[in-house]
Amino acid sequence: MIEIKQFNRESKGFFKATEDDKEAGRMTYSWANKDRIIIDHTEVNPEFRGRSVGNLMVQAAVEFAREKGIKIIPLCPFAKSVFDKTPEYHDVL
Repeated sequence: MIEIKQFNRESKGFFKATEDDKEAGRMTYSWANKDRIIIDHTEVNPEFRGRSVGNLMVQAAVEFAREKGIKIIPLCPFAKSVFDKTPEYHDVL
């Protein structure tokens, strides 16, 4: 089962997907200000492609944004495509 963990630092952070201690993917972000993050890159390990790893990381970012009451700017083309296809995520844009 794929697990998503968040690593947040003062100005940057990332969501890391793992399965059995193997990194499946990583999605990085930067803090634009105290209430907005910019998703700038999403990468999935080739052996995990086709398993919705990227979608799971975007979902984790949306949950984080909702919990913290912040907004997301999806600069990463993959993340932007997920937001474009998922109207229920638009509340965090």
